[in-house]
Amino acid sequence: QVQLVESGGGLVQAGGSLKLSCAASSGTFSDYPVGWFRQAPGKEREFVATTRWLGGSAYNRYYTDSVRGRFTISRDNAKNTVSLQMNSLRPEDTAIYYCAKSASRLIVSSLSKPGNYDYWGQGTQVTVSS
Repeated sequence: QVQLVESGGGLVQAGGSLKLSCAASSGTFSDYPVGWFRQAPGKEREFVATTRWLGGSAYNRYYTDSVRGRFTISRDNAKNTVSLQMNSLRPEDTAIYYCAKSASRLIVSSLSKPGNYDYWGQGTQVTVSS
């Protein structure tokens, strides 16, 4: 069983930056995908970014188009942490952000689907004012 705890959300003006962190308070990340999703009021949970471990300290990163170039996901398997550096924030980035981990290896086309992730954090609110 893996328990995920997010931190780092808050209120920021458009154009500003925030860094979210997620730590496994129990269990490990192992070699399975770990990433971030978000959910805005009245909308479905959507994929933001994820990592796919390749072995050792190597991993691939995947982003949804709307955040590519602005957000950077990083993962440290030794510390069981994953972070999301968010720059050039926009009001449309406002949402609750969730850290999530899969319990199995996923093919690339499955990485963005919330249903393929088995463990979720409680979420952290990010609000971007215009």
